[in-house]
Amino acid sequence: MSLPAPTLRKTALFDLHEQQGARIVPFAGWAMPVQYRGIVEEHHAVRRRAGVFDVSHMGRLFVAGAGAAALLRSALTYDVASLPEARGHYALLCNEDGGIIDDPYVYRLDAQRFLFVGNAANAARDRDLVAAHVQPDMDAELLDRQEQTVMLAVQGPAAEAYVARLLGPPVAAMGTRACTELPFMGTKLFVSRTGYTGEDGFELVGSVEAGRAIWRQLVTDGVEPCGLGARDTLRLEAALPLWGHDIDETTDPYEAGLGWVVSLDDGADFPGRAALARVKQAGTTRRLTCLRATGRGVVRDGCPLLRGGEPVGSVTSGGYSPTLATSVAMAYLPVALAREGTELAVDVRGRTLPVVVVKRPFVRGTPPRPPTP
Repeated sequence: MSLPAPTLRKTALFDLHEQQGARIVPFAGWAMPVQYRGIVEEHHAVRRRAGVFDVSHMGRLFVAGAGAAALLRSALTYDVASLPEARGHYALLCNEDGGIIDDPYVYRLDAQRFLFVGNAANAARDRDLVAAHVQPDMDAELLDRQEQTVMLAVQGPAAEAYVARLLGPPVAAMGTRACTELPFMGTKLFVSRTGYTGEDGFELVGSVEAGRAIWRQLVTDGVEPCGLGARDTLRLEAALPLWGHDIDETTDPYEAGLGWVVSLDDGADFPGRAALARVKQAGTTRRLTCLRATGRGVVRDGCPLLRGGEPVGSVTSGGYSPTLATSVAMAYLPVALAREGTELAVDVRGRTLPVVVVKRPFVRGTPPRPPTP
């Protein structure tokens, strides 16, 4: 007897995606748009102009109270307690062995309020892991707002102009990783200058009504609706790690090139601290590395990597780069091979495709303008 397929969750914009002809696919338990006009067209729109993504499947956990900073510091690798107000920072949740459970982005809204944004597949687990660090006498409240809000990402060199037209000139003065809350349709709208494409852009979190109104207006104004397909090709070109592929509980931050989000100097304890301190001191034996194909063919996740015909690793993320018009990939390689210019081969279904180690990232996006004085 076969079991019934699980019901996929839908974001509050699902009907709008259907109206715009999106191709819907299952992703992390959600029914999500993978493309509208086409992945390559949407990719180029973000690199050249602006695109808008529905990322409401991401976890959104507000942490509030006098003990909010201490709570998050006890759970995360990065010293978010030192974050100034109206700023965000990348962080990691690790297990006791130093393996990466998730890679959330954390924003400090004010002295006693934070927004924790984690991966869709890990949202419930992230919430429970953070909650497990709440002490009996700790003034800290966890507010899961994934169901009650919409999250959008507006990305691309023209994103600033579109968002400023919609929300007002002050957003144009925001620096990279800055965040704020603005009044919009009678509620607070969270705005940050962050994203997952390598381009300048903004991420917005607001009520369902606000999210639907913003999506409609941006598309009306000419912003390209984009799906998960373009989001993945863009983040790969930017060499941004994807949890479950390039990082997971079998990888540690140092070999993934994420040692900069591990704070050890403040002496705070967090899961994996002792293990990560040992790794930092001893060094790593492998490194997450960028590879660019020098022949024709498409490198895919899981393809074996060869050196002199012998296996030396496997691709963690791979695909066609619309910007470079060739295949690119990331993989863990022994440190001796993870050097720019090293030539290797990828086994693509029994055919060898030559690749070379290159600098990170593959493509550097348009930087945001300096904040207005």
